[in-house]
Amino acid sequence: MSLYDDAVLVLKGYEDQPELRQTYLEHLEAHPDGMWKACGDGHITASALVIDPSRGRVLLTLHKKLRMWLQMGGHCEPADDTLAAAALREATEESGVAGLTLLPGGPVRLDRHRTPCAWHLDVQYAALAPAGAVEAISDESLDLRWFAYDEVAAVADDSVVRLLEATRARLAA
Repeated sequence: MSLYDDAVLVLKGYEDQPELRQTYLEHLEAHPDGMWKACGDGHITASALVIDPSRGRVLLTLHKKLRMWLQMGGHCEPADDTLAAAALREATEESGVAGLTLLPGGPVRLDRHRTPCAWHLDVQYAALAPAGAVEAISDESLDLRWFAYDEVAAVADDSVVRLLEATRARLAA
């Protein structure tokens, strides 16, 4: 199965945000190259909020280009077999944390936003940090920092706050 086919299946199975989900599916139907950065009309991206529920904190990156505190994530790559694999790869590369695992249940949220390269149709997951996780800054970050849940709204935009809220709700379910 191709990454494109996986994305369609994942999105069809995602039950929340029906209007935005439909926008993503229509984008893929209209753009066979809609998984890749080269698609100038926008592309699917994958991200993951690195969370440490035992300590009530999340790891955010100060994005080098955007200069904003964000979850880990970015463009899909040809070696990615699934959206989940792309999100986990991005989270691992950008956080430096070994042993991350995705929170079960598929994507936590969808978020469509404009970036300097194009529209990003982000499929957002959550990644659980193992006990004793040690982060390491990547080339794509100006900084990397753990924030308590109640600190996130003061440093990050609404999309990150909504992702944290949805992740915490899934953890509590």
